[in-house]
Amino acid sequence: MTTRPDPSTPLQDCFDHRMAVFRSDDEFLAAALPFLTEALAAPDEPPPVAIAAPGNLDLLRDALGDGVKDVVLVPHTEWYTGSAANAVARSAGHLAANAGPGGRIHLLMEPVWGGRAGRSPRETAEWIRYEALANLLFAPLATTALCAYDTRVAGHAIVAAARRAHPDTGVYVDPVRLAAELDAVPLPSPPVDAEYLSGPVPAADAVRTWATVQGLSAADGELFATAVTEAAATLGPLEGALLWGEAPACVCELRAERRVDDPLAGFVPPQRVEPEPGQGLWFARQVCAYVDVRDDREGASVRLQYG
Repeated sequence: MTTRPDPSTPLQDCFDHRMAVFRSDDEFLAAALPFLTEALAAPDEPPPVAIAAPGNLDLLRDALGDGVKDVVLVPHTEWYTGSAANAVARSAGHLAANAGPGGRIHLLMEPVWGGRAGRSPRETAEWIRYEALANLLFAPLATTALCAYDTRVAGHAIVAAARRAHPDTGVYVDPVRLAAELDAVPLPSPPVDAEYLSGPVPAADAVRTWATVQGLSAADGELFATAVTEAAATLGPLEGALLWGEAPACVCELRAERRVDDPLAGFVPPQRVEPEPGQGLWFARQVCAYVDVRDDREGASVRLQYG
């Protein structure tokens, strides 16, 4: 089943975030082909992009015939190569380089639910967060995205959660509220033997040395230490930091004196390639597997897990 706006509604210069649910090859084509046909007929747009499982791309090649030359086909394992935050960066970069005026382009997007995105409840929650926050991150752009969900891979629980992140499904939830629901799940408590670092900003050398002792390579230890110090600089004065875990799952929890109060913190792509002040959480999300932010009355706890 595909959910989409009424075709009689005039085109809007804003993000059009749709969802298609399918359970067979025929149902995939029934959703994908009209979407691509619509894209090819849209004025002022570059060729549409279909990001999907290799088998589904083969279905499109067969169905489109000679018309496949007008569609960009990308195996989804080449697009979704890391965390949900990495997917934000990949999408934003593609739009900046390839979209038409105002961000006009059609994207058929099938996450790798048989891989990282669906490997654990925590990972799945991060991808649902990505789907929800996409409604805010890409709101100013006239991009049309059709998110494809194969129930043979994603499963009904994931599909039900994803419906709440897509407008016009009948169960759509405001992205800020949905993100708050995800953040209401408590994080595991730090172990009692976690190493404590005092001071307003953790020393990069101390984090780097600790991380390499725990088994990270020198290069990974450097990235982790940079992520920690950049995030700390963005958060402002800290009450301290805790370190625990072993490679690759090295963890640093920063305790900030003030709340973050921004569900998009670390998700908004920077305007420049070079790091800028205040972009520490963006860098941390690009480098780390998980960045969890939990606000409370006294401030915020920000937990970075490298792998």
